[in-house]
Amino acid sequence: MTPAELASGFRGTTVLAIGDLMLDEYVWGAARRISPEAPVLVVEIERRTYVPGGAANAAAGVAALTGKALLVGVVGDDERGERLRQTIEAAGVRTGGCLVDAERPTTTKTRVVANGQQVVRTDVEIREPLTTKLEDELIDWIERHLDEVQALMLSDYGKGVVSPRLAQSVIELARGAQKPIVVDPKGTDYAKYRGATVVTPNVLEVERATNLEVERPEDLPRVAGRLRTALGDSALLVTRGPEGMSLFAGTDAPVDIPAEAQNVFDVTGAGDAVVGTLALALAQGATLEDAARLANRAAGIVVGKIGTATVTLEELRARIAD
Repeated sequence: MTPAELASGFRGTTVLAIGDLMLDEYVWGAARRISPEAPVLVVEIERRTYVPGGAANAAAGVAALTGKALLVGVVGDDERGERLRQTIEAAGVRTGGCLVDAERPTTTKTRVVANGQQVVRTDVEIREPLTTKLEDELIDWIERHLDEVQALMLSDYGKGVVSPRLAQSVIELARGAQKPIVVDPKGTDYAKYRGATVVTPNVLEVERATNLEVERPEDLPRVAGRLRTALGDSALLVTRGPEGMSLFAGTDAPVDIPAEAQNVFDVTGAGDAVVGTLALALAQGATLEDAARLANRAAGIVVGKIGTATVTLEELRARIAD
């Protein structure tokens, strides 16, 4: 299929997104003076905006591309949790799998933007693993709704939801149902993603996971090979920023895909755009290479936007036409 044909098939395709849910809060204002109390900017707040973050942004990205998204994760029993639910539903994502954990706050990242530039970020979070009971409820919800979806994606932000047990349970369910599962990884334990269709770390994450440095482009195949040992038969799509992406799949030679971005303003949300586009394309029966090339185009669009963002189907079609 051509890229245009793949994108046209996104409409109505259902993807199940599982992972760490976050509320991304933006505080917008102007900075015209330095505080007399300390050498810091005084930001005069003009407005606040809220968007889904983490796995919620990946799900919102699927909806923006005219797919259907089901979301599984955890929010706190607090005002931020309710606001996050509202932003998720406003993005067109179903929240039936968003369970409440009264023992933790809703993960919230607050970015203060003054004169168009981010000056500080504050985080509210607990990274402890979920209770076994809550983990069981999430796995049960996923199993009961598996027939409704054509692909799955696992968005691990290291906030406690994507434990080794949950990751392997979800991957086994996906493989048993013969449905592609895309992973946006975190941390150094890649064995928990073993068996996924494709895992999408960036170069820094590859270095951390292997404790090896990628000093030159020709180092990447060797380092990626070390990581693939832990992943079994999973493909590896390494995002390389301005250098594009590199796909390692099966015994084939690596495929290098040049970057699509023309102007990079903010990389927030780029990884979410990649996994969402990959999941939708693979659900259409695309090859890994074709899906990766389309995801590369989506990433090139989102990094040209400020803040946590998604890519619309119209924007992706325009990039394909270009």
